[in-house]
Amino acid sequence: MKKPLLLTLLILMATALAAAGLLVALGALDGSIEDPVAAPCRHPATRVGAQRVVLDHREALVRFTCNGARLAGTLYVPLQAGPHPAVVWLHGSGEQARLSYGPLVMSFVHDGIAFFSYDKRGVAESEGTCCPDEYGRFNLVTSDAVGAIEAVRTAPAIDADQVGFLGASAAGWIAPRAAEQSAHVAFVALASPGVLRHSLVARYEHEAEEGGRTAEVERELGSWKPSGFDPTPYLERLNVPALWLFGGADRSVPPLHSVAKLRSIKQQGRKHWTIVVFRDAGHGLFDDPPTDPHAAPRAERWVRAHVQVRN
Repeated sequence: MKKPLLLTLLILMATALAAAGLLVALGALDGSIEDPVAAPCRHPATRVGAQRVVLDHREALVRFTCNGARLAGTLYVPLQAGPHPAVVWLHGSGEQARLSYGPLVMSFVHDGIAFFSYDKRGVAESEGTCCPDEYGRFNLVTSDAVGAIEAVRTAPAIDADQVGFLGASAAGWIAPRAAEQSAHVAFVALASPGVLRHSLVARYEHEAEEGGRTAEVERELGSWKPSGFDPTPYLERLNVPALWLFGGADRSVPPLHSVAKLRSIKQQGRKHWTIVVFRDAGHGLFDDPPTDPHAAPRAERWVRAHVQVRN
């Protein structure tokens, strides 16, 4: 009798620990994650370094301070005379350093659009602690995104009225809220963005990756109880032109439910939004190599159509 009882207790303890681990992954627990309510970084102390020519473009180091942490990044600028429109890159979740001058950055710069990418808080040359966004907490990273917009707008080479967000994945939870806090975001272009409640996306990713059955998991998603960060109010108030790109075979964000939600908000709010699905593509639409080679060029053309570039 004692052995079965002990086994039962061990099973119950293991189940409780597993459940607790899942909740932490969804951002429901772990008070040690540092993400206090942050003030919007609308007027960051900013230092833009001197531009230097690097082969086919110019580069300037940019440093700006938000909520007690100094962040650092690189502004890639076209060679031709400005001022230039610009995109501010928003990373996905986790530790991410600034983008180097690769195919994605190059495509914008060659078309007359400056590109700014910064080390996330707590990564590389940026101060602070990374990464509360992994747990569905977006206060600090949103404030940093606002600061990045404002920092870029002060650069002499940039047209302050033509700066917007370009990003991927978790950027979907950040960009709409940051656009509202800033009031200076001219457009938003995102790939594979999180637009549903954070817990739904986290659970979908776990189950889709584990079983490789995205269609089945999407059908089950409607019955799940949502929790965590909800971007809906910010999406409903986002009134700048926006591009939303999805991969139909994405195992990190549920494409069908995400697209359906955006289309509903677009119709109800008469938004100037473009929603595109690349049927067989996975999550990394802007990766190198991408899951669909047409995604990044589509984003670049869309941004180019929504800004004015000096020739």
